[in-house]
Amino acid sequence: MREKGRILALRHGRTAWNLERRMQGLADVPLCEEGISRLHGLTIPARFGHYEWVSSPLRRCLETAALLGEKAVRRESRIIEMNWGAWEGFSLAELRERDPVGMRENESRGLDFRPAGGESPREVAERLGPWLEQVGTAVEEIVMVSHKGVLRALLSRAIGWDMKDKAPVKLDWDRCQLFEVDTGGGVELAETNISLARSGE
Repeated sequence: MREKGRILALRHGRTAWNLERRMQGLADVPLCEEGISRLHGLTIPARFGHYEWVSSPLRRCLETAALLGEKAVRRESRIIEMNWGAWEGFSLAELRERDPVGMRENESRGLDFRPAGGESPREVAERLGPWLEQVGTAVEEIVMVSHKGVLRALLSRAIGWDMKDKAPVKLDWDRCQLFEVDTGGGVELAETNISLARSGE
């Protein structure tokens, strides 16, 4: 049987906007001191050491890869964060306070939730398709440093989650998620919440 591609998916480290619960979207926000300190001395587990590294082109992801010890990172625009449009820089709490009825209706749409002038989670999942097909067809093994919106889209594709309720699988911030990818870009969740390792272990 033909082997599948594998993606060890990791969210970038914390930024000041993360701590303030603000949507970052395409804003190129750097890691904050807390984000840097939490990654200090960590790396991916040794069993994934031969994987190629691929990163969103945004600074917070590239900085995360560098702090985890990887310099040879391929940038991939298709795994950039969800576009939050006019809502970028706001928190959900602020938006709900400003328009409680409209936000409640929008959030109930799940995968079709759409920020003003932005991108829906369904569209994020769809734009990942050609890249996933590429990974599966070439049987690539990849460490992907990306964003919460992209990890949620991968989870949606893997388990059929419509995002109308809380994720049935908790994606811990400082841990990795392993996905397997077939030649058609189909995704399966193979392992969840894999801990980062101490450098040298």
